[in-house]
Amino acid sequence: MASDRSSGEDFATPIKRLILVLLCLFLIALFLIWRIDSPRVERFRAQVVDAVVPRMDWAMAPVTGSLKILRDYQSYQQLHAQNHELRRELRKMTAWKEAALQLEQENARLRDLNNVRLDPKLTYITAVVLADSGSPFRQSFVINVGGRDGIVDGWATMDGIGLVGRVSGVDANTARVILLTDPTSRIPAKILPSGQQALVVGDNTAAPPIDLLENPDLVRPGDRIVTSGDGEVFPPGLLIGQIAEDPGGRLRVQLAADYERLEFLRVLRDIGARRVETPSELILPDRLPDRAPPADATPTSEDATEPAQDG
Repeated sequence: MASDRSSGEDFATPIKRLILVLLCLFLIALFLIWRIDSPRVERFRAQVVDAVVPRMDWAMAPVTGSLKILRDYQSYQQLHAQNHELRRELRKMTAWKEAALQLEQENARLRDLNNVRLDPKLTYITAVVLADSGSPFRQSFVINVGGRDGIVDGWATMDGIGLVGRVSGVDANTARVILLTDPTSRIPAKILPSGQQALVVGDNTAAPPIDLLENPDLVRPGDRIVTSGDGEVFPPGLLIGQIAEDPGGRLRVQLAADYERLEFLRVLRDIGARRVETPSELILPDRLPDRAPPADATPTSEDATEPAQDG
């Protein structure tokens, strides 16, 4: 029995070596055939590919299916992450909605307690900002509404939160808005809660200073500042911003309007404001008193008797 096993092993070893040599020769021949640049060999390679490759679909089916399953799993992961993010944003929006409803109810209750009635005359027109002046000495914008929309010089413009400026120059289809930061801008304002009257003066900076303040000791940084309505320049109560103090100790206004992102403006249609048609209306009263005739213009007795003598 031992001799049979040894004879079997003696025959298996040369056979394995022969198979290995044949396999190496086959691979070398296949490599050479695939690398030879000849028309006949090219036709042979084409025939081999046409005969073998279409019949190898069954071998590629598991690989193709595995890749498809992997892609579907990655897509499912992305959808799951997006769904989770949308659910989180929905919960956040639900909380904001609840807070907005509570604020709306509280605002309605406070208006009812204070007997507040909104002015129906104070409506607005939405305008698109077209271009700015681009000058360091003039701060202004051009908007796409004008005389055809009923725009009037002097009307206030807002960005939805704070005051931006006033209309100064109206064309048929466009109008120019002078910003609060322009050097020609002078806005009568009121500081809350102290009620101090002041002027917001433009000086080509992002935070215009405050001038003609009655009592600076009653004003603190962080106080709100709104339009006072004096001189009928603007409707009262429009938010301008908050009080801030610069390094030099001067009080300035941190504007509530975001001047860096002005795309749309609200032009307040202030129907109740008095319009200035001529410059003389700024200094003259509406009706002048009747003047008395001068002393030298009174008729004398000789003048009165002349017609009688002629007659």
